[in-house]
Amino acid sequence: MTMRLKIGELDIHRLGFGAMRLTGYRPVADRGDAIRVARRAVELGVDFIDTADAYGIGANEELLAEALHPYGDVVIATKIGHTRPSPREWIPLGRPEYLRQAAELSLRRLRVERIDLLQLHRVDPAVPFADQLGALAQLVDEGKARYVGLSEVTVDQLTEARRSVDVVSVQNRYNLTDREHQPVLDYCTAEGIAFIPWVPIALGAHAGSRVLAEIAAESGATAAQLSLAWLLHRSPVVVPIPGTSSEVHLAENVAAADLHLTADQLSRLDAFSG
Repeated sequence: MTMRLKIGELDIHRLGFGAMRLTGYRPVADRGDAIRVARRAVELGVDFIDTADAYGIGANEELLAEALHPYGDVVIATKIGHTRPSPREWIPLGRPEYLRQAAELSLRRLRVERIDLLQLHRVDPAVPFADQLGALAQLVDEGKARYVGLSEVTVDQLTEARRSVDVVSVQNRYNLTDREHQPVLDYCTAEGIAFIPWVPIALGAHAGSRVLAEIAAESGATAAQLSLAWLLHRSPVVVPIPGTSSEVHLAENVAAADLHLTADQLSRLDAFSG
């Protein structure tokens, strides 16, 4: 199993880090701890970090810049087009003028002249999809974004999008017990498009299951590590981005990349439904 993947021309390790939990809705009380976690992720070999302008209302991007800029070989992917006016509210906003403004602000907060991977956080049903794609394509043409990714899209939407813009990644919800987007993963695998599953360990919801407990005992791994290793075996284009604010859990997650699962164990996990 290869642990490297090219997203466009960006060569990354296939186990990334989702930075959302470093800030949450509002900046964390101990900013120093969050910065240490981000830096520790890079020390452990993570070179793909996912954020969004909606995480901490911009604070997440600012924290990553403080912790890691200049980024060197670390790819910082961000997302625009999904607003978060309150902890429980997520509202798509895909007007082209808003997407352009959001991208400019992300550039400023991340302290870069070009965003390596700019993802449309959600498709706004109130705005023509072509207009949202057009705004992203224009940002690429202007050199403000290198590559475009999409989040929470169907195969039909992905196919439509690729007619007008080069889509190099898809970020959809997918994990051991939630495989609703299997058709999208199959499409991405066939087309060589990076598939970035969010909530890759299902928030630990299946940690107490008998099947995972048995395989964990056999392999000396945690349930979270098994979930991540299963994803990495699922397809060579999968890039899990587990998030945490704990250095201990971070190290455990990163170690999942070295976990070998037997064919029998993979078969049992494939059949697992929670």
